[in-house]
Amino acid sequence: MSRKGLLLFLACGIAWGIPYFFIRFAVQDFSVPTIILFRTAIGALVLLPVAYRRKSLMPALRAWKTVIAFALLEMVGPWWLINSAEHGHINSGLAGLLIATVPFFAMAVGYFYLGDKSSVHPKNIIGLVIGFAGLLLLVGIDSLAGHLELIWVGAMILAALGYTLAPAIATKTAPNVEFTGILAWSMALTAAIYAIPAAITPLAAGVTSPHVIGWVSLAILGVVCSALAFVLYFALIQEVAFSRASLITYVNTAVAIFMGVLWGAEPFTLGMAVGLPLVAVGSYFASRKH
Repeated sequence: MSRKGLLLFLACGIAWGIPYFFIRFAVQDFSVPTIILFRTAIGALVLLPVAYRRKSLMPALRAWKTVIAFALLEMVGPWWLINSAEHGHINSGLAGLLIATVPFFAMAVGYFYLGDKSSVHPKNIIGLVIGFAGLLLLVGIDSLAGHLELIWVGAMILAALGYTLAPAIATKTAPNVEFTGILAWSMALTAAIYAIPAAITPLAAGVTSPHVIGWVSLAILGVVCSALAFVLYFALIQEVAFSRASLITYVNTAVAIFMGVLWGAEPFTLGMAVGLPLVAVGSYFASRKH
């Protein structure tokens, strides 16, 4: 991976690792539809002027089928599934592990759909397995304990599959369309879809006046974790190829866990100390070209 690719990889991993931390504050004041509405509306407001300056709005609009597919598979469906699954059905540790199946799906999608033969190599597969084992140590074996509601485990797998398919479809069906246009229209569409449920139930149960930290969290989720993160991700795909870019889900989970340790008063365990190096080693081997 080039120096540029590594910087994009780390930046994107951080941008998509911190949402879990800020969602904790946002859900205390706002309903799930409202959070998704604000994330995508703010993201669209940030990206629409950028896409206009890059002259990508009309080309993206002409590729409206790609925009709709990306919005549904990357935002509308997965964000509802994830938030619903974590609402008392499965814990966040298991949720992180299930989303971290994205690189496995990406390897298959890259090979069969995008024709990327270079990423399917025994060393890449070993790297994926090592990295996933590291994530298991990071989140803790106890995340798998207790009664598992298989329907919600399936929901998380569907979300991971959506995360995999959306950028692959955009990459293949609109290769000549500058990505900020696709992102801007997709976020605008997602915001429109969630506007009505957010208007019906804008706040969390029992909340009459949101706190400042809730509003700040919404702003960060929109600007950093949505607009900036997606721009970084598409730039990463262009730099290192689709299947390797999907490895940021490993970094996402690690960042989310350490945010909890540093600012959420969560304990630092031996599993974390061992798991983090495994994630780094696994990501290195899984991202290598052979």
